Amino acid sequence: MTYGIDSPGKIIAVHLNYPSRIAQRGRTPAFPSYFFKPASSLAGTGGTIERPAGTELLAFEGEIALVIGKEARWVSPEDGWKHVEAVTAANDFGLYDLRAADKGSNVRNKGGDGFTPVGPAAIPTDGIDQDAWRVRTWVNGELVQDDTSDTLKFSFGQLVADLSQHMTLEPGDVILTGTPAGSSVVLPGDVVEVEVDAPNAPGAPSTGRLVTTVTQGTHEFGAFGNTPQADDLQRVEAWGSEAEHAAAVAAGRATPLEGEVTTGPLTDEIRALLDGVAVATVSAALRKRGYVDIFIDGVHPNHEGDRILGTAKTLRFIPFRPDLFKEHAGGFNAQKRAFDTVNAGEVLVVDARGIPSTGTVGDVLALRAQVRGAAGIVTDGGVRDFAAVQEFDIPVFSQGAHPSVLGRRHVPWEVDVTIACGGAAVQPGDIIMGDRDGVLVIPPFLLAEVAAEAAAQERADAWVADRVAEGNAVDGLFPMNAEWRAKYDAYLAADDAAGTQA
Repeated sequence: MTYGIDSPGKIIAVHLNYPSRIAQRGRTPAFPSYFFKPASSLAGTGGTIERPAGTELLAFEGEIALVIGKEARWVSPEDGWKHVEAVTAANDFGLYDLRAADKGSNVRNKGGDGFTPVGPAAIPTDGIDQDAWRVRTWVNGELVQDDTSDTLKFSFGQLVADLSQHMTLEPGDVILTGTPAGSSVVLPGDVVEVEVDAPNAPGAPSTGRLVTTVTQGTHEFGAFGNTPQADDLQRVEAWGSEAEHAAAVAAGRATPLEGEVTTGPLTDEIRALLDGVAVATVSAALRKRGYVDIFIDGVHPNHEGDRILGTAKTLRFIPFRPDLFKEHAGGFNAQKRAFDTVNAGEVLVVDARGIPSTGTVGDVLALRAQVRGAAGIVTDGGVRDFAAVQEFDIPVFSQGAHPSVLGRRHVPWEVDVTIACGGAAVQPGDIIMGDRDGVLVIPPFLLAEVAAEAAAQERADAWVADRVAEGNAVDGLFPMNAEWRAKYDAYLAADDAAGTQA
């Protein structure tokens, strides 16, 4: 990297600056306020950032970064821009789970390793005005931030002048100038890209895209310091607004607010449609749409007649290895986190690598899921304390009983990621439906149309079964030919009319 960005003496960040973000936050600063970020938080493009274990609110902030080229001390706002030698892209990552730890100084929530990616290129400011810059951010290819420096409440020149009243700005120092609306939470597996350019300047210079991939950290924070805490205010602010948080919850990407029971796409109307509908009927509707590998194979309910319907929360195990087990299986490990954070209406889906000789769920964990209101548990492994678990009301689908304890075949690894369970891909927020025939996975965007079609098919199948019970032959009736279809349509019209009158 150029212009001293590799080792700046100071990295100074502005709290609020873009009117779009100020409106979102609902508070208007009279003057800029700042915080420091350590040089050890710097990273380049193409790298990764860990969301620490036990946290949920890692947020990105695409920003325009100023690189000081000439020493500035007691300069005026009119001259401040002259001391900026280059501009580059930056991503001011932060953990809302740790905001309370430092009362605004942001030492821990924004100072982590890799929490300040910059680059990939720096653009010289010669001949380009301070109001000519644009910043854009993409998450998984979707544009989520797009704003320009001519909208700023505090211009670049004012920021340099203000800071120069208190300290000497030296060549190589970096100033992060604030983020526009659109900043939000990212999850492990997400890819964030930030680009800064001057689209109307000669040659339309650009920094190129600053790319960062989010990964899941495994080291727990120790009890000897502040540990992560997420409350409703932090969740709403991290996601951007109540509406954006609600949308993220519906998509299976966010934790509901305290006491909030959410069904996501599983509305009361859709639940009513699927009431009594067989999994086999739903599988036929999915097959028509090309979804054939959606079965969680090999699992059976612990109670005869159990049905299961809810949104997926996922837990992944990896193969046992002594060193990994020692590091990741103790304390509040991924398995405990999954059962301790499952929400009402969710189905906890466990990737046990299809090994039945494992006890992936026991009586205490199953009871914890039931107390939290989970809609059920599905594991492609075994269940310990099977008789005790069978006494609980919560539906548990598994490969059967096995007495082994954790540490024989598995290491609990991560929560809320895409997994493979019983041969099916399962993502957080997918719809899980099961009955005595088996369990399947419904992509959320297909739920409404699949539920409507399956309910209609179930009604037709019930009518056909009545006709067969009356002694009619299956040929021509199942599936219905034109004659039988006409009779069925007449039945529907009469039945619906009777229902309307009632």
